[in-house]
Amino acid sequence: MSITRRSVLKGTAAASAAAVAAPAILKASDALASSGQVNVFAWGDYIQENMITKFEGDTGIKINLSTFGSNDEAEQKLKAAGGKGFDVIFPSITNGTNYYGEDLLAPLDESRLNVSAIVPSMMRDSVRLGGTYRGRRMLLPFDWGTEAITFDSSVFPLADDEVSYGSLWTPDAVGKATFRQKSGMIGVGLYLETTGALQANRMLDVYKSEEDAHRIWGQIANFIIEHKQNIAAFWNNGTEATNAFKQAGASVGQSWDTTGLLLSREDPKWKYRMPKEGGMTWMDSIGIPSGAENTQQAYAFINAMLDPQMAGMFSANTGYNSAVVGAANHAGETYKNQFLEIYNDDTLANLWWYPADTPWFATLRQEYVERITNA
Repeated sequence: MSITRRSVLKGTAAASAAAVAAPAILKASDALASSGQVNVFAWGDYIQENMITKFEGDTGIKINLSTFGSNDEAEQKLKAAGGKGFDVIFPSITNGTNYYGEDLLAPLDESRLNVSAIVPSMMRDSVRLGGTYRGRRMLLPFDWGTEAITFDSSVFPLADDEVSYGSLWTPDAVGKATFRQKSGMIGVGLYLETTGALQANRMLDVYKSEEDAHRIWGQIANFIIEHKQNIAAFWNNGTEATNAFKQAGASVGQSWDTTGLLLSREDPKWKYRMPKEGGMTWMDSIGIPSGAENTQQAYAFINAMLDPQMAGMFSANTGYNSAVVGAANHAGETYKNQFLEIYNDDTLANLWWYPADTPWFATLRQEYVERITNA
C-alpha cells in the first residue's frame, strides 16, 4: 500500500483541489435527500454526537444510529435481516466477500458519490482488498488503522525499536498481557516467524489453503496455550480492550490504535507503538445494504462522510486515520502529533495488511479461537 506520513497528513495537491471542487455534502442528484431519515449501522465509536449534529444541521436528514462491536456481529445481523433494516453499513473491506455471495450489499453508483475526495492509492488498493465484486464497486474506503502494541512504559520501558508481538510472551509479562484471540494469533505467528519457529510466508499462508491454515494455526495455538499464564484478559471490542488495561491488570497487549491513543491521552505512561514485525493494518469501508429503503439519504450520508471537515471530526474523535484527502487538516493538533509520534515512513512501509477473506477462512480460524479461549 502506497502510504507515507506525507500522503496521510496532507495528500497530493491535485487530489486536495479535486476534493474542494466537488460538492461537500449533496450532489445535485441527491437534492431530494434533504429530508427524511437514514438508518446507519456503524462501529460503536464511529458516528459521534458532533458528527450527527453537523450532518442533521447541514441536510435536514435524521440519523437513526445502530452500532456493532465486531465484523461478525455486523454480518450476522445483516444476514438475519436479509440485507434489510439499514441504509448504510461500515464493514471492514476484507469482509466484503462474506456479504457478496448472499447479495447483502447493493452496487454503488459512483456518479452519485464524491469519490475524488478519497486518497487515490486507497481507492486503488481497495480493489484487491475486496471493495469490488464482479467488476462493480461495492464498498468505498472510509478509514484505516492499525492493531499494534499498547504498553505501560512504567512497567515495560521499551524503546520503539524493541517493541514486538513477542513482548506479550516474556517472563516479565506473566499475568499482564491482553489480546484479541483471532488477531492475537496473527501477532504470535509474525513473531514466531522471526524466531524461525514457524514457516508461514509472513502469515499469508493461512489464506492459501485449509491445509496450510490448519498447520499454522495449530502451531500458534499450541504456543499460546503453553504460555497462557501470561494472559490477563482477552478482548473482542474496544470497550473490552480498554477494560483489559484499566481493570484486568494488563500492562502490555495487542490493541487497536484508538485504545492505545485514548489511553495515552489520559496518561502518557501508556504508549502505542508499531512492533518490529509490522503493525497489523485494516481498512474499513462504507456501503449500502441491498435492502436499503432510504437510498437517496444513504448517498447523501456517504458524501457527507467524504467531506474533509467531517472526516477530520471522525479522526479527532476516534484516533483512526481517515481515507479522505485533507482530513488531517481538520483533526486537530492532538491527532496530528500522535500520528507523527507513532508512524514514520519505515513503519508505514512495514505494515501488515489483512488480505480479503477466503470462503473457509473465518470458520476454520474460529476453531482455533475456541481452542485458545477454552484452554
